[in-house]
Amino acid sequence: MRRAHSMAFGSEVMKDGVRFALWAPTAKDVALVLDGTDHAIPDAGEGWREVTVPGTRSGARYGYRIDGDLVVPDPASRFQPDDVSGLSEVIDPRAYEWTDSDWTGRPWEEVVLYEVHVGTATPEGTYAALEAKLDDLRDLGVTAIELLPLADFQGTRNWGYDGVLPYAPDGVYGRPEDLKRLIDKAHSLGLMVFLDAVYNHFGPTGNYLNAYAKTFFTERHQTPWGAGINFDGETSGRVVRDFFIENSIYWLEELHFDGLRFDAVHAILDDSDKHFIGELAETIRARLPGRHIHLVLENEANQARWLERNADGQPIQHTAQWADDLHHCWHVLLTGEDAGYYASFADKPVAHLARCLSEGFAYQGEPFPTLDNHPRGEPSAHLPPSAFVTFLQNHDQVGNRALGERLNTLCDPEKLALARAGLLLSPQIPMLWMGEEWSATAPFLFFVDFAPDEDLNKAVREGRRREFKSFAAFADDTSVIPDPTEEKTFTDSRIDWAERSQPPHRAVLADTRNLLQIRHQSVVPLTKTRYLGAEVTLPRPDVVDCTWRYEGGFLRFVANVGTDDFAAERNGGQVIWSSGTGNGSIELPSWTGVFLTGVK
Repeated sequence: MRRAHSMAFGSEVMKDGVRFALWAPTAKDVALVLDGTDHAIPDAGEGWREVTVPGTRSGARYGYRIDGDLVVPDPASRFQPDDVSGLSEVIDPRAYEWTDSDWTGRPWEEVVLYEVHVGTATPEGTYAALEAKLDDLRDLGVTAIELLPLADFQGTRNWGYDGVLPYAPDGVYGRPEDLKRLIDKAHSLGLMVFLDAVYNHFGPTGNYLNAYAKTFFTERHQTPWGAGINFDGETSGRVVRDFFIENSIYWLEELHFDGLRFDAVHAILDDSDKHFIGELAETIRARLPGRHIHLVLENEANQARWLERNADGQPIQHTAQWADDLHHCWHVLLTGEDAGYYASFADKPVAHLARCLSEGFAYQGEPFPTLDNHPRGEPSAHLPPSAFVTFLQNHDQVGNRALGERLNTLCDPEKLALARAGLLLSPQIPMLWMGEEWSATAPFLFFVDFAPDEDLNKAVREGRRREFKSFAAFADDTSVIPDPTEEKTFTDSRIDWAERSQPPHRAVLADTRNLLQIRHQSVVPLTKTRYLGAEVTLPRPDVVDCTWRYEGGFLRFVANVGTDDFAAERNGGQVIWSSGTGNGSIELPSWTGVFLTGVK
């Protein structure tokens, strides 16, 4: 049983009561409102207010009265029974009896991620309902589930990126103990659990920090969401940095998560000598030794600096980054789409794919057309394939489409079969989007619920349609775009697990299971040895031939994405998967491929 996470923020159950602490540097007066009674809070210096109330126990409701008027929740609340504007609930982390005391996680090379939105993964949309699906995911070959953000958000429906209380898992999915049971059960099945953490902004409603901690934000940095979070302020930066660092360690230590995915870190603006992203990783690794802790970035800037390895090949700071470039290459090839950022990959998608497979990033400092030809990316060829999380679909790439279509509704199933093999058998860390394993038919639409703020709901609704007005398909009529504030948009996004036993979904599920079995048997053992480098050629402009070399042997992938047949020379190695035919040379018709391995 791991100990509860102790921190300066929030409430902490003590032997003789509960300690309450709030950083409120710009408030003149702060009172603790505890179960309907106000308590004075002494000034502890440097903006802190702290008081211990004897006799208080887990389950007590509390908030803070600011300057004699507004009552706000604890910004480090562990649970909000009545949503983001209600009172916080004291949670005793020691009350839950964990059964995973021997669990230390799994090596990164074994990871097969499964990205999940709790609310639409099952009809019930709860932690408990998702827990019931874990056996199926384990049997599929998944080794880790990744939950979209859980930080409490306004309303009952949200992707999770509008959270305003980073320590409070949203009550719409269940209580904290339900989340703990989900993680506990996952560990008993050998599954890791990751969480998507958002440290670049707060949601548009329910964030009360400005009422008592105005210096938490700064006008010096502007983000797509407004004033930036003050990670580098002279008087506030240390507390702000600690607030988020402690949040990460809280999820990993107290909730037993195995890894975190940090959302859009390119939007975390910090002029400090040591960027917050670097300090975050270093602190987590120093304070949680002896466990497999995996830290993953989403970073449009493609900064290889955060992914460097030590002499033993282990991550120094962050473990990996989402490989958006590789996704874009496959998407252009599969669908022919070239709008938006796909335009930067549509000129030579096969060459871009080849570079992504062998080196990680397609753009490594070259001008990026979508950014007005500004340079994008850093050299990444020296990094191992495991420094990149790859995917054909995810919540963003599906949900940011106007109609939320999945890839299986946009391209030929035979083409998708080749891409699926390329995803699951290449040495990068693969990620499936929930339902992808059987080509689910449900869309994943953009949805929110900011009620009772109907003005904000209206602004979101109109903004969504305005966003797609420039697309040719919607230039004349945006009414077909689902209303993100309607409950039906949310319920339409729920996946139907019954499809798995029906054609054609049954065959796709069997194919996915087979590919993951091959991966665990033939690819993972190879990737656990030292990475030596990769080489790639284009024998034809529409054929990729990539070989990754390890101390334990090699893995080779040949893919024909053209219209004419191609004969791939075997050149040694054992075929572990092929959609082509032949022995000495392998005949690859249009949109087929082969994987071979050689073991030393």
